[in-house]
Amino acid sequence: MLFSSITFLYYFLPLTVILYFVVPKGIKNAVLLLASFVFYGWGEPKYVMLMGLSILLGYGFGLLVERYRQKRAGRIFCLISVCISLSFLLCFKYADFFLGNINTMTGIGLPLLRLALPIGISFYTFQIISYTVDVYRGEAAQKNLIHLAAYVAMFPQLIAGPIVRYSDIAAQLTDREHSCAGAAWGIRRFVIGLAKKILIANQLGELCSVFRASGEKSVLFYWMYAIAFSLHIYFDFSGYSDMAIGLGRVFGFRFLENFNYPYISASITEFWRRWHISLGTWFRDYVYIPLGGNRKGRARQLINILVVWMLTGFWHGAAWNFILWGLFFAVFLTVEKLWLLKKLEKGRFLGHIYTLFLVMISFVIFNGESIGQVFFDLAGLLGIGGVPFISDEAVYCLRSFGVVLFIGGIGATPAIDCLMEKVSQNPVGGKVFHLIEPVALVVLMLVMTAYLVDGSFNPFLYFRF
Repeated sequence: MLFSSITFLYYFLPLTVILYFVVPKGIKNAVLLLASFVFYGWGEPKYVMLMGLSILLGYGFGLLVERYRQKRAGRIFCLISVCISLSFLLCFKYADFFLGNINTMTGIGLPLLRLALPIGISFYTFQIISYTVDVYRGEAAQKNLIHLAAYVAMFPQLIAGPIVRYSDIAAQLTDREHSCAGAAWGIRRFVIGLAKKILIANQLGELCSVFRASGEKSVLFYWMYAIAFSLHIYFDFSGYSDMAIGLGRVFGFRFLENFNYPYISASITEFWRRWHISLGTWFRDYVYIPLGGNRKGRARQLINILVVWMLTGFWHGAAWNFILWGLFFAVFLTVEKLWLLKKLEKGRFLGHIYTLFLVMISFVIFNGESIGQVFFDLAGLLGIGGVPFISDEAVYCLRSFGVVLFIGGIGATPAIDCLMEKVSQNPVGGKVFHLIEPVALVVLMLVMTAYLVDGSFNPFLYFRF
């Protein structure tokens, strides 16, 4: 089921909210769990059993880890739990990648498993791992299976994040505040996220599709594509995160922010502090620091950075372009760590240009269907291979999508938020703003509903991860 669907918006969500608020406090998590299983199983019911098994194993090992935490057995149980969780991920997401590469290198012809990828497995696997490790590090194990299952399967953030760590939400599972003000804030955040997806991300995605199908590519068209996809993936994923955070607040949960205007960054280091924050902090706390972080000398630190970013790329998909994408960032983060970052801090304008250029190049790598296509696209950006500078189709698309590109560019900065804040703080403007905002949100929902009724299926990019 999709957030951006009529079924979810006008049937599933209202019924879930009504049921959630009419039941007693003691069974609210059970309602959330039931709703989450229905949500997850809507498109692929057989994989609910896989998630259920993962939850049961996480629950059992969490209790064992807590019981033997001060002994060697606690560490062993923690390691076994992590390995089992990763084995599910490796089997469903990466098995065919490894088998295919073995076949290519050796020619032995091992049969591929061809298993469908369970939606959201990368996210809930990381959440179960974070739970087990947090318990090993001192967090109290969750004794109530329903509470733990609600944490892992919670539908607002189940499919595409943010990655909610157990230590950040443990207390909220048993004691959280519900209020009209919180629900209103959550609804507003959800509607804004939905607008990012439907009105901006989907239109930019259409431009990317037109580019791929075009037989009249040019340097201008390649750069339009690079810009469009960079904005597309931002509004697609940050829109989903906004919706997840908003829905979480409706149900009383406070999820941490996942994006903080990454395209205003003046270095790659800053970019990754603002982009997919939950993933970056997860790899920092559960991979980088356990590997030694920066505590074991410069050489070891650089190796740790390389390992973390290769894994970060591989987490996004079982293909070489994702690994190349992660290593691309590893190279520039290493260069910045060694000497470039201090120079970038002296001039933010040049830092912005440098960062935006590299990020656009990175997303061209990210979206390549093969390594060959990646290099073909990079060559097109530079006009290599006889690609003309301009084409009629590129000019036509610039005219057709220019407005959404402009809106996307402005919306990726804090400009609109700053304007809204100034208006709301003005005595007169604030009153007008508070009167108009609910009406504007209703109108926005009606417009988006019209798009959904008339539009085509367009899933969130991060569903495939």
